[in-house]
Amino acid sequence: MISTSRAGNGPGYQLLLPMLLSINFGIVFFDRNALNFLMPFVQPELGLNNTQVGVLAGALSLTWASAAFLIGMVSDAWGSRKGLLVLATLAFSACSFASGLASSFLMMLGARMLMGVSEGGIMPISQSLIASEVAPRHRGLAMGVTQNFGSNLFGSFLAPVLLVAVARSFGWRHAFFLAGVPGIVASLLIWRYVREDQPDNTHVGSTEAQWSLRQALAERNILICALLGIVLVSYLVTCWAFMPLYLTRVRHYDAQTMAWLMGSLGISATVGAFGVSALSDRIGRRPLMIATPFVAVILPLAAMYFQGSPWVLAGIFFVGWSVNGIFPLFMATVPSESVDPRHTATVLGICMGTGEIFGGVLAPFVAGIAADRAGLAAPLLMMVGLALCGGLLALGLRETAPRVLARRAAQVAPLLT
Repeated sequence: MISTSRAGNGPGYQLLLPMLLSINFGIVFFDRNALNFLMPFVQPELGLNNTQVGVLAGALSLTWASAAFLIGMVSDAWGSRKGLLVLATLAFSACSFASGLASSFLMMLGARMLMGVSEGGIMPISQSLIASEVAPRHRGLAMGVTQNFGSNLFGSFLAPVLLVAVARSFGWRHAFFLAGVPGIVASLLIWRYVREDQPDNTHVGSTEAQWSLRQALAERNILICALLGIVLVSYLVTCWAFMPLYLTRVRHYDAQTMAWLMGSLGISATVGAFGVSALSDRIGRRPLMIATPFVAVILPLAAMYFQGSPWVLAGIFFVGWSVNGIFPLFMATVPSESVDPRHTATVLGICMGTGEIFGGVLAPFVAGIAADRAGLAAPLLMMVGLALCGGLLALGLRETAPRVLARRAAQVAPLLT
């Protein structure tokens, strides 16, 4: 992992870079989530069953995770993270256009799998650029903005509201075409304003820095964070894939109301990504990682049983989706604080990749089969079980927040003298 920043980067560039990369990743998530929000329009026209809906979501997650695992090696070998980022951004825009042209399940499946290949490496490349270009004292905030702000604001809030409106007025194919345009603009901005990084390969190939999967999972926090990734990514992807269908087909909300309800998740995630992370610095990572999965249970239960105003339901969705705020904690913060810095890249890859592969790929497939056999309530009941498992798993975490550990040490010190 790169641990030094370029000396010549001033405050302006160190502010510009995270915001630009965050917007780009937001466009990525706008594209990734487009099919989920448009599924009430796509499913009847293409004649998809619920299992095929799950396969489409899982296939993109599979190729996304595979690309995320491999892209670091490719970018290091090529020596141009900026160039690879521009190409990946253009590629996923092309795949969005291809999704709009799909006339069958197989054509849509191919487009979504190619989209996963192009999009999967964007966040690893972006975070590598942050690590090398932003001063260490600002790196945590910069990484949080890069990963969470744009993806939640654009991908989770604007996507359902805007795409559904376009689909209702012009058709779902035009909505996919719309989703592909911002990527072209973002690639031009990256090419114009992002400086080419100069990776430090001093430790590449060092046997001292290499760590096996078994060694990594022997650390309790790493194992628990990897398992949290599996169950909570499963919760996330199942909600994205089947909540729009449940709200429109079972609860009989119109498409625009469904879009606003799903959009409330994006607002919650945008707020929670910063608020939860900042709160974890003060009160600790562990309490929030235990509490928020249990709170997340209210979201699917409210979708099934709440009979009041859709605005109140949106508020319940907002609170329940606060679990999204701990994703950076179990994917990056706690793993990086639990091991020697030489092994940070290894454990981040494990904690991000396992969640995407086992949670993102298998969960929607299983949920789709369950929906076909037992109805659309089955995926939401799965969400309840997954959230409860997440809270129980987090009970085994060891606290890693530096401020909390320092406070505990200060309390113990007088007792030892």
